[in-house]
Amino acid sequence: MIWTLIGFLLLVLLLLALDLGWLNKRAHVISFREALTWSGAWVGIALGFTVLVYGGYEYHWFGLGTTIDAVDGRMNNGVSATAKYLTGYVLEKALSIDNLFVMAVIFRFLAIPAELQHRVLSWGILGALVMRGAIIAIGVGLVTHYHWVLYIFGAFLLYTGVRMLVTHGQEPDPSKSLVVQVARRVLPLTQNFHGKHFVAREAGKLVLTPLALAMILIEGADVVFATDSIPAVFAVTADPLLVFTSNIFAILGLRMMYFALAGLLDRFEYLKVSLALILMLVGVKIIAGHWIRAAMGEYATLFLLGAVAVMIAGGIIASLVVTRRREKAEAASSSETGLPSDAVRF
Repeated sequence: MIWTLIGFLLLVLLLLALDLGWLNKRAHVISFREALTWSGAWVGIALGFTVLVYGGYEYHWFGLGTTIDAVDGRMNNGVSATAKYLTGYVLEKALSIDNLFVMAVIFRFLAIPAELQHRVLSWGILGALVMRGAIIAIGVGLVTHYHWVLYIFGAFLLYTGVRMLVTHGQEPDPSKSLVVQVARRVLPLTQNFHGKHFVAREAGKLVLTPLALAMILIEGADVVFATDSIPAVFAVTADPLLVFTSNIFAILGLRMMYFALAGLLDRFEYLKVSLALILMLVGVKIIAGHWIRAAMGEYATLFLLGAVAVMIAGGIIASLVVTRRREKAEAASSSETGLPSDAVRF
């Protein structure tokens, strides 16, 4: 297992080196077409990895599929491992959508130029890899040795889902963030941009530019979101390779998803409701996992995958319908008054 994880890490580092070397040769605004192309490439790589997952667990390459999965008490074969990997990937991808909203808020708060945003996200992914690897290692160890920890994860996800529903529509204020307040008191920050540099020299001393503060805030946000998304994956599997690979592939494509959807995020206001319902569903799946597996058997994972897909689709459709109706109402109102919909009325 350890050599398989090392091999996967080398693959990820190679892909990141290509990403950083190719896209960061010059600072530029990531176009919608470029973001969509790269997003498709990352999704294609993640789906292509299923071939290796199936072969590895079906034919026990490097000892894969020879240990019991602590979540369902079974050994994974090619089919079950592939289903769990895909479900973990879709779960992580779905729950990461909320992270996109936070990224947008942070970039607006710090007025990060569009041509420098990809640089922040690209280097931030390296820290995310380390932090998520540590969280996953701790989570796998706990679930493997103390199965009752799963019920704590389930209760936490239920609580988080309810909290998201209650706070729906409230945009976070980075200026009130504990990380921002501590950083401003402790770190030598400057409000000036120095090109694409994270560290610069002003008045003879080294200072951190707004790019560095943005990366710190995004890393902090990723830790918070990881405490939701990683426990959610444990509703599916505790196999360290499946948890880690599904998580990392979803994160690798997150940056390009941000640039593809950056201009559309405000239109998807009901996606957070979908994410809250997904967290609650996963929490129930963890707590009632024994009865669900008894009723559905090997199809329990596929049911969860389908339910997540339906909830995400429902959130997108509801958001687009409500947004379209609101725009029509505003257009009708402006036509009646003879003023543009965004005009100031006295």
